[in-house]
Amino acid sequence: MALVEEELRAALNHADGLAAELHLLERELAETNSGVMALYIQLEERDQALRRSHGQVLRALEDALRPRPLHVDGLELAVHYAPASDDSPTGGDLYDWFTLPDGTIHITLVDALGHGVTSTRTALAVTHAVRTLALEGHPLDSIVARTDAILRPYDHDVMATLLLARLNPTTGHLALANGSHPPALVVRDDRTVHYLEVRGRGVGYPSPGSDRVLTTTLHPGDLLLLYTDGLTESRRDPLEGEARLIEAARRHQPHPTAIIPSAIASDMLTSALHNDDTLAIAARLLPPPPGTHEHAQPQGIPKPRNMQGTAAGRPGATPPLRRRGPGRAATDSQP
Repeated sequence: MALVEEELRAALNHADGLAAELHLLERELAETNSGVMALYIQLEERDQALRRSHGQVLRALEDALRPRPLHVDGLELAVHYAPASDDSPTGGDLYDWFTLPDGTIHITLVDALGHGVTSTRTALAVTHAVRTLALEGHPLDSIVARTDAILRPYDHDVMATLLLARLNPTTGHLALANGSHPPALVVRDDRTVHYLEVRGRGVGYPSPGSDRVLTTTLHPGDLLLLYTDGLTESRRDPLEGEARLIEAARRHQPHPTAIIPSAIASDMLTSALHNDDTLAIAARLLPPPPGTHEHAQPQGIPKPRNMQGTAAGRPGATPPLRRRGPGRAATDSQP
């Protein structure tokens, strides 16, 4: 009996020893896990800090690539740009604007294929080529094709859509050339809206070039909106996006020009199904100073048609949006 009690006490002592060892192991494991978790959190914080720093550097580079603000008497300009992702703040959407020797304002919008730094390089090459050709005095209808001819020999994979606009801030004369880019949108001062569609094919496309130059006149209060397809294709249906853009532009037309591009982008990107770079530029002529006469209609420039009231001959109807073929070559809205 004594032997059994002694063995039982020995077994209990051994069990107590094992329990103590287990408790020690659990404590060491908890400390190890705590250390690992702390290390993981530290690494995650460092990664986030690195991403933020990387993004700030790229944003600074992106800002450096964009033109300086353009201040023109009688004209208000505003721009909105947002990358597809904060991790890739540079993208293929780029713009350029400058004043030509005759006082006309030239605006270029480019949407290069792809995302990230590679597409930024392509877009930058396109904008630089366009600027050079424009300042050399080449006709607007030739610049898209000439840009392709300049860039393609050095980069066979280059592909970009582009929209070129020339606006005389004194007369309101507007000229547009297009290379596979979404059409410009005009909201008149009376809040009628229509697209300014021009057929054309972009840089890197077959038979690149703008088929013609569309001309019209902007009057004080009219709003011109230039944009990239990230604004209208966030829900993958371009026609639905174009209809929504009309409503958004009409809704925000009375607002100050400075906030219109961002306000429209915010509306258009609500419930977006996929992210893309977005770029929008708004331009609006100001009323002439008191005591001066409004600019006269330049000779030879057709008076813009009110696109509302022409659909199927029904007054007040908005014309149906037309589906454009591959490359988004648009349909001319004026003969």
